Amino acid sequence: MKRILCILLLLALCVSMAACGGSPREVQTVATLVEQDYSLAFRTGDPTAYYVAAAIEVLNAQGLIDELAVKWFGSRIVTFGKNAEALQRLEEPTRRDFIIGVDINSFPMAYMTGGQYWGFDVELAMAVCEELGWDLKIQPIEKENVYIELSSGNIDCAWGGIALDPEDVSAGRVARYGPYVKNDIVIAKRGDAFIENKYMLSHKALAMCSTVEAMDALQSDPGIVKRLGQISRLAGGTTECFQYLYQGRCDVILTDTTAIYYFNCH
Repeated sequence: MKRILCILLLLALCVSMAACGGSPREVQTVATLVEQDYSLAFRTGDPTAYYVAAAIEVLNAQGLIDELAVKWFGSRIVTFGKNAEALQRLEEPTRRDFIIGVDINSFPMAYMTGGQYWGFDVELAMAVCEELGWDLKIQPIEKENVYIELSSGNIDCAWGGIALDPEDVSAGRVARYGPYVKNDIVIAKRGDAFIENKYMLSHKALAMCSTVEAMDALQSDPGIVKRLGQISRLAGGTTECFQYLYQGRCDVILTDTTAIYYFNCH
């Protein structure tokens, strides 16, 4: 009987420890502030969209996009169509410059490292251009200026951590391909922190990127802002936010779910 009681107590202790948190390196969502999706955007009626979409479907049929998704996010979270013969329905593409506009604050979708553009979207765009025989050019843009950048001819495609304005899409000002991945803006904690929901954020220290989008997301829930204590706006971007969290210099961070996928698998 004593042995059975000991086993039951041990099981209860294990359950209790599991409930208190997971691995310190694992980052978990506490509250979702903004729900959004990433898509590609083109000028309405521009045939460029058909070639890019077809190339993506071919690469997806070949398994490349799943490989990139696992490399960057640890799982197959990216949704594109698959068609190994998609390009055969179009005329042979001619060599050209293909200019994409990226949000370099959207790590790990698009960012700069060592003076070079990199990220999931950048690597996929490189593969698309190789498939089409195009030369990739990259231009940093602001998310809210997608329509202006496209209509002015400054870019051929908005592609790199871009959550499109629903009004631009519904009004036909841009042609959307996607969405291809869900990316919410959230408040997140370390896996071993006892913070289960937004009501447990009282007097907690938060670190966030110093971008307009991040501030707008935080202000979308005034209740959370009132509960928080110290708020640190970091110029170093997403990577610095996660460093703050891992080092215990803050309790929670404001970040993207795609970034959580990345850091949880690297």
